[in-house]
Amino acid sequence: MISSPKVGVSVLHLFLHVTPLADTAAIKKAFASFEGGDQAQSVTVALLGHKADIAVMGLSPNMWDLRKLQTDLQNAGLEVSDSYVSITEISEYADGLPEKMKQDRLYPVLPPEGKASWCFYPMSKRRGEKDNWFTASFEKRKEMMHQHGASGKQFRGRIIQLITGSTGLDDFEWGVTLFGVHPDDLKDAVYTMRYDEASALYGEFGAFYTGIVASLDEVLTQTGVT
Repeated sequence: MISSPKVGVSVLHLFLHVTPLADTAAIKKAFASFEGGDQAQSVTVALLGHKADIAVMGLSPNMWDLRKLQTDLQNAGLEVSDSYVSITEISEYADGLPEKMKQDRLYPVLPPEGKASWCFYPMSKRRGEKDNWFTASFEKRKEMMHQHGASGKQFRGRIIQLITGSTGLDDFEWGVTLFGVHPDDLKDAVYTMRYDEASALYGEFGAFYTGIVASLDEVLTQTGVT
């Protein structure tokens, strides 16, 4: 039984605490099983701070593969402290985008080489009495998003960004995953783009998670899984 988006792939971010029951062999087996699926891929991150120890970003056309990965990691002694569910998409404001860029957004190959600094945050557009994104005209929204995109182009080569859609799937409307060369690349990008009208007036953000992308073996070692 397959549960797949018509276009793109499903994405599951898992934020995990290491428990005394964490089993290295079982964790590795969970990833081997997942990555043996059709077009499935994963990113492992050693997180900083108290929110979680490990982030796992799983991508698959089949949501059942993601569900099994979550179950297997929980059974291997990792405790889910937070999660996010979304789907790769192309923005409605991205008319005229070259076909190669469309395919890269719908079917990304991760993690990007040479960009070990990582962060994730969810976001929505405000629906306030004064500032309501969804009552603005499409033309005005498109203009603001093009301005937002122009700001992002300043970080080309330093940042790889994946924006996934989560309206109706999770608490916010989008998930934003950033890969950077240096951690201050992430900070500079988010800081700069928050001054754009689309963010300054309409952006609402959830919790930020920050860490270092590495191989599964290194992540397990650095987080004390033996």
